[in-house]
Amino acid sequence: MALTDTHDVPATLILEEEERLAGEIDAWLQSNCPSEIDQVRSRFKCLRDLGTAVSRYPSIQEDEFLRGESRDEEKLTEALCSFSSPFRLLRIPSKVAATRSFLIAKFHAFSMLGHLVHGEEELAAAVRNVIFSIICTLMVEEVYFSCLEDPSFPPKIKGKVACNLVSLWDHGTDPGVIRHLPALQALWAARDQTPPSFGTMDGTSELVRITIDMDKDWQEFIAEEISDEETRWALEEFLFGLSYEEIQKIRGRLVRFGVSAVGYDEIRSYLGSKPLYTQVKNHDPRSIYDFFVDRRDTGRFRKQRSIPGPRHTLEEMYLKYRVYMEA
Repeated sequence: MALTDTHDVPATLILEEEERLAGEIDAWLQSNCPSEIDQVRSRFKCLRDLGTAVSRYPSIQEDEFLRGESRDEEKLTEALCSFSSPFRLLRIPSKVAATRSFLIAKFHAFSMLGHLVHGEEELAAAVRNVIFSIICTLMVEEVYFSCLEDPSFPPKIKGKVACNLVSLWDHGTDPGVIRHLPALQALWAARDQTPPSFGTMDGTSELVRITIDMDKDWQEFIAEEISDEETRWALEEFLFGLSYEEIQKIRGRLVRFGVSAVGYDEIRSYLGSKPLYTQVKNHDPRSIYDFFVDRRDTGRFRKQRSIPGPRHTLEEMYLKYRVYMEA
């Protein structure tokens, strides 16, 4: 059974371009890795079966009645706007958990393809794009919740965000994810091309280099938000790959010992331990999401303890800015 035999899976779960890519890799495997193809086809059959199971759950956008009580999209939107992160898990519909499971399974299936076509740059690059889009989808979901929990967001915008969440859970994607994906890709591409030089630890050179490669909306975001202390802190964490606390520790040491600059190889000795956050590795896209989650969770801890430092990730701040400006 070929990798592209996805007729039982809703098109929104496996996109047409992803099916075409899987077909191209299937043909390539037959010529180059025939011993691996059965295992890969089995993995994609599991993915199709899971997609079929997900599709059998009722649409989140459909009205449902149970013992005289109705649950429709409007009520779900109101519920999403009213509850906070610690209480989400048992309040979200079953299809949400199923869709997330499908996204994770899809990530692993395409990661397997990426491993097999390593060295075939055109195919490998296309697989990386699919994998990154899955990672971004998970990030955007977190940002949507951050928008719902932000008291500064007007109710009208929160309503639109909640509708985007409903669409994301119902179809595995939504128009917002599609719009924000290029911005996140550009942000991470710029970061990859601008490894931190550390130096005086002021982040100026890194910010200049990353901003040059970004679109107008990023430049507007920086121009409007860089004066905000938390935005600067989150930007520094993103650029340096270090926590706010670690950055302050290194800066304090530079001042204390009269050192004008620090190099990459000296960072660990300055900290006396391994950096807190996951270090992003080009060959492992999971590290991008791990790095995001590390910063998100540390930010939540700071918020709970009312201690200094960024309480949101840079990606959250940037996408929330985009969501606000689009509304």
